[in-house]
Amino acid sequence: MGVVLFANAALAQKELLSFNEQNKYMYYQVVDMPGLSVDTLQARALNFLKIAYPKAKITQDKANNSIGGSGKFLVVSGITLVKHQDGEMTFTFAIECKDQKYRYWLTDFTFTPFKTDRYGNAVPVLGIEIPLETGTTKLDKKQLDNYLSQSGFFSKQFGDKLKQYMINAPTLPAKDPAKKVISTKNW
Repeated sequence: MGVVLFANAALAQKELLSFNEQNKYMYYQVVDMPGLSVDTLQARALNFLKIAYPKAKITQDKANNSIGGSGKFLVVSGITLVKHQDGEMTFTFAIECKDQKYRYWLTDFTFTPFKTDRYGNAVPVLGIEIPLETGTTKLDKKQLDNYLSQSGFFSKQFGDKLKQYMINAPTLPAKDPAKKVISTKNW
């Protein structure tokens, strides 16, 4: 019973990704946010990216009220106790805001396999990048299904976190809090 539920959940994550006009896998959502202006939504989206994904490369287009960029996440394989890092998945994202709604999408999923270096660390294999759309030619079906499932799961998590930030609007932590200086000269 548990195996069937796990298989259905994995299949559902894989089906979260659709194809766009360029025949690339894409996760796309439009979210209504009644009562919030375009400026507020854009500030919250930028805040979300700076806090939740500080290593992501971000570009902002204020004229079109959009934020774009790229990021990456690790993909793993194996059984629960013996999982290992297969590689990393790079992706691009975009968030566009209008009054009382925003939309976002993740696309351009590209897999880079890892190899073990002489020190036992997992490092990317240089020169090998496999877009998921062409994965059937370079990966076996089980691997491709696993990477599609993990990409769908990551995309859903990205969207869930974004929605929470859009609703709650946490503030950025102070970069340099005022330091308390103790003077030993005057006492």
